Amino acid sequence: MYGKSSLPVKILRYLALGIYLVIVVFPLYWMMITSLKPKKDIFGLPIQYWPKQFSFENYENIFQITKFHIYIGNSLIVSLAAAFVVLVIATLSAYVLARYKFKGSRQIMFMFFLTQVIPAFIGFAPLYLMLTKMNLTNTLPGLVIVYTVMCIPFSTIMLQGFFQRVPSSLEEAAQIDGCSRLGALVRVILPVMLPGLSATFIFSFVQNWNELFVSVMLIDSEHLKTIPVAMNSFITKFDVDWGSMSAATVLSVLPTMVLFALCQRLIVEGLTQGAEKG
Repeated sequence: MYGKSSLPVKILRYLALGIYLVIVVFPLYWMMITSLKPKKDIFGLPIQYWPKQFSFENYENIFQITKFHIYIGNSLIVSLAAAFVVLVIATLSAYVLARYKFKGSRQIMFMFFLTQVIPAFIGFAPLYLMLTKMNLTNTLPGLVIVYTVMCIPFSTIMLQGFFQRVPSSLEEAAQIDGCSRLGALVRVILPVMLPGLSATFIFSFVQNWNELFVSVMLIDSEHLKTIPVAMNSFITKFDVDWGSMSAATVLSVLPTMVLFALCQRLIVEGLTQGAEKG
C-alpha cells in the first residue's frame, strides 16, 4: 500500500506540472498574439508580451494577397476524403488480420510496423514517377491517393488492437440470428468500436491536414494548394512574414481544435480501449 503524498511532494508535483503547462502553452499563446500585432510591433523592442493595440491586418492580409479560403477548402477536401477511405480500408484489413490466422499474416503486420520506421521520402521518387504516368501529379485525387497509402499501415495497426478487444462471440451470436459475416461486422462490431474508429479517423485527418512534404512536391497550381503549402510560401529567401504566418497558423489549427473538442470523449475512450490488455 502506498501512503499519502506529503505536502512538499504535492507542491513539487504541481510546480512541475505548471512549468510543463507553461512550456506547452506559451508557443500557442505567442503565435496568437503575434497574429494580432501590427507588423511594426512584431519586431519592436522591448518585446511586447501583450499587444499595446490589437490589429487584424495580418488576417486581412492573408485573404487579400493569397487565396486562403481556397487553400482551406482544398485541405478539407483532401484530408476528409483520405481519412474516410483510410478508415474503410483499414477497418477491413484490421478485421481480417485480427480474426483470421493465415500464412503470412504476421509478415504483413511486420511490414506495416516497418513502414513506420522508414522515412517516407525514400520511396517518393518511384511514387512520383508512377503518379506522373497516371497523370495524377498536380491533382487533388493524386494527393488523396498518396495520403491514403501513407495512413493505412498505422491505422490498420491501431484498429487491429481494437478488434482483438471485441469478443468473437458477438459475431457468432449475430450469425446465429441470421446475419452474414459482413452484416455482423457492420451491425454489431463497428458500433461497439465507435471510439476506436473515431480516434483512427481523427488521427488520419490531422496527419493529412498537417502534411507538407508530399503536397509541396505534387502540387504546383495556385488553386490546388493546401494550407501547409500556402504557409510555406510566407517564407522567402530573405525574409519571413511572421504576422501572416501566425495568422495562417491560428486559422489552420482551429479546425483540428474544434474536431478534438467535439470528439474528446470518443478519442479518450478509443485510446483507453486500445491500451488495455486482453
